[in-house]
Amino acid sequence: MLKHLSIRDFVIVDHIELEFLPGFTVLTGETGAGKSILMDALMLALGERSDIQQIRPGCERSEINAAFDIQSQQNLIDWLNNNDLQGDPGVCLMRRIIDVNGRSRNYINGHSVTQQQLRVAGNFLVAIHSQHAHQSLLHRDAQRELLDAYAQCEDLPKTVRDTYQNWQTILQQRISAEQSIIESQTIHEQIEWQLQELSALNLAVEEWQNLQSDHTRLSHAAALLAAAENGIEQLSESEHAAFSQINAVHSQLQQLLEYDPQLKEIVDLLDSTTIQLQESIYALSDYRQSLDLDPQLLLDAEQRLSTIHNLARKFRLPPEELPQFKTTLEKKLETLDAKSNIEKLKALEMEAQSIYHQQAKMLSAVRAKAAELLSNNVTTAMQTLAMNGGQFEVVLTPLPAGNATGLEHIEFHIAAHKNLPLQPLSKVASGGELSRISLALQVIASKTIKIPTLIFDEVDVGIGGKVAEIVGNLLKKLGQERQVLCITHLPQVAAAGDQQWQVIKVQSQKNNQPVLSEISVLNQQQRIEEIARMLGGITITETTRQHAAEMLRSVSSIKIKHS
Repeated sequence: MLKHLSIRDFVIVDHIELEFLPGFTVLTGETGAGKSILMDALMLALGERSDIQQIRPGCERSEINAAFDIQSQQNLIDWLNNNDLQGDPGVCLMRRIIDVNGRSRNYINGHSVTQQQLRVAGNFLVAIHSQHAHQSLLHRDAQRELLDAYAQCEDLPKTVRDTYQNWQTILQQRISAEQSIIESQTIHEQIEWQLQELSALNLAVEEWQNLQSDHTRLSHAAALLAAAENGIEQLSESEHAAFSQINAVHSQLQQLLEYDPQLKEIVDLLDSTTIQLQESIYALSDYRQSLDLDPQLLLDAEQRLSTIHNLARKFRLPPEELPQFKTTLEKKLETLDAKSNIEKLKALEMEAQSIYHQQAKMLSAVRAKAAELLSNNVTTAMQTLAMNGGQFEVVLTPLPAGNATGLEHIEFHIAAHKNLPLQPLSKVASGGELSRISLALQVIASKTIKIPTLIFDEVDVGIGGKVAEIVGNLLKKLGQERQVLCITHLPQVAAAGDQQWQVIKVQSQKNNQPVLSEISVLNQQQRIEEIARMLGGITITETTRQHAAEMLRSVSSIKIKHS
């Protein structure tokens, strides 16, 4: 339940602090006084789109704070806990700041949140019914959504939509596969012969690298062998071999160490040199033995390289990319095989269709039950709204193939009076009848939605007299179950309120400042004056005041049948 609302520098509001009570609260005032501004501010706190034009002229920012008692709303408490947005126990604080630079800052229980998170939390807290709902009710989409909300089928419509879209996606895949099967076969054959040639080549990345090295070595084998033999000759086998000469110097200096210790460092270096030189000689010997001058090996390597280069030119690729190209073709072939498997796609399509129909039939059963109940309840309400003998029916027209919304078209039909045939609401309802039907639907639907605060923004447009008095009592009785706020121009509805607020425009005390909107809570005498104003206009007589007082005294005397 909404407990507190603070509005600062919003449109023509300077600063307002409002404390809300349970029951039925009415807001009245002259046209343009700012009644709907209160609703606009609350909707901003609940995540609606902001506009810098909503900032009061001359101010840097607007700020709206709303506090809700959520002790009985376990679903919202769970959502807050799951999103780490906890606050004080049993309380939810919503805050919205709009800067003149267009930036919007959003908070839940002091935690910075996105606008979408504000909107999600707001959906748990408040349901707003506006006068625009009358016209939207003429559209089938709005009628379907209202029936689904009344049926409380939760996520089932979304499940039906998702399963339908999945079915249609697979259906299109199957149709596409059938249409392109000839083209796919041609591509399939081309990839197959390409893979045959690449598989016959059997080239791996490491083979290409090794083959290039082997070819270079084999091409220069004679020079490499001559260099190795010359190295061995010069290092160890010739008359003046380097190893023998260095070894002689090393032996001579080692013998002289006892005469001069400074030679120790040089002898150690020569030790290392002779060891390294000996290792080099061994390595050159091994290398000489490994060299192969067999011309057939060089010929084989050149033929292999030629085969690889020829295939690379054929596919217009560098030779080293041929192995990856083979992998890519294999994946393409797998994809084509999957796409061209018409039977498999047909099986998937039938399965998806079956799942859709299963979910859609469940939704149809829920809708049929809710449609009957809603039809009876609205028909009953019509008898009290100056539509005696009238009838309302939710018509479900089967759609054998189904669509994303289910297996039926949903349309509201009415007969406004006795002996008139039922016809679509969009074709036969007058403005006044549409207002009454819409209000009845909103009140009845509100009973099934577990939202603690209901706001009706001038939904009583187009009605008056006795009907307005009945509507007032209807909302008053709804206020016994929920917190109900209603903006109204009708004295009959205002008189039914458990409490009444008046919205007025006042001239700002500051120079060159526009008028401001203020809200005051009316006592009994002030309510009589305000309702008298609503009854009599500019000139208020004592008779008008007496009429207003009588309306307040007798507001509970009319009994309304409720479903």
